[in-house]
Amino acid sequence: MKNARAQTTTIVTGKTKTVGVIGWPIGHTLSPRIHNAAFAAAGLDYIYLPLPVRPADLAVAVAGLAAAGFVGLNVTVPHKIAIIPLLDRLDPGAERVGAVNTVVFAGGRSTGYNTDLPGFVNSLAAENVAIGGRRAVLLGAGGAARAVVWALLDAGAAAIAVGARDGAKAAAFAASFPAGAVIGLDWLSPAFAAALAAGDLIINCTPLGMVPRSGETPPLDWTLLAPRAVICDLIYAPPLTRFLAEAGRRGHKTVGGAGMLVEQGAEAFTLWTGRAASRAVMYAALAAALKEAEQN
Repeated sequence: MKNARAQTTTIVTGKTKTVGVIGWPIGHTLSPRIHNAAFAAAGLDYIYLPLPVRPADLAVAVAGLAAAGFVGLNVTVPHKIAIIPLLDRLDPGAERVGAVNTVVFAGGRSTGYNTDLPGFVNSLAAENVAIGGRRAVLLGAGGAARAVVWALLDAGAAAIAVGARDGAKAAAFAASFPAGAVIGLDWLSPAFAAALAAGDLIINCTPLGMVPRSGETPPLDWTLLAPRAVICDLIYAPPLTRFLAEAGRRGHKTVGGAGMLVEQGAEAFTLWTGRAASRAVMYAALAAALKEAEQN
């Protein structure tokens, strides 16, 4: 534990380059621990700060951070969509998703990216889980699901079904993608049950099970799932959600949300620094931070 903390110790000078994460609230974020450990391991004179920004103050905050010489930002709820009109341009990935989670300030211009797309794919690849030719089923039709769907489409998923409590919301969500690429269903409907039975990847994109509501879990008839189905959860706190625990108890391979947090962060690290991040260091820093959070 002492080693993990020592890695994140940074001496700040007038030459230190600054990045951070904006959101409201922001007290729960573990990103500073992860990124500062990676900067230290790479020998880079950077510091990563948590920056609480109220929604009403977003425009002045983004302008002020750019004027203050920030190299870039991570963007979390509730700003991922609201920040778009404040930026000079969007990367094609962010434009398709309609949300930004990373900003780069360079040459007097701001560019928005969405590193959740490669982050999700890379988190599965790290666990030797293939996407190409697989049938994916998503629980939830919110912003997190949108990035996952585009990532699945780019990686060649054979079929994508999205279920939500509100079937009309799920259908509207599916209609926002290329025709026929995604189907949206009420997650209690027979059609969704059939999709679950055929699914290779089952992905929780809801906040059900996240701290402090860790006792919750998405509604799912586990008896419908084939033994081959891989169960994924985007939640990383707690690292073992009720959803994943039940999947593991039933013999399914599971993939938690820690991988996506690290992998999307590693992509952002490269955008800001031009260097590859040490994923091993980032995973270790996250594990230490999660362990501390669990003990407190």
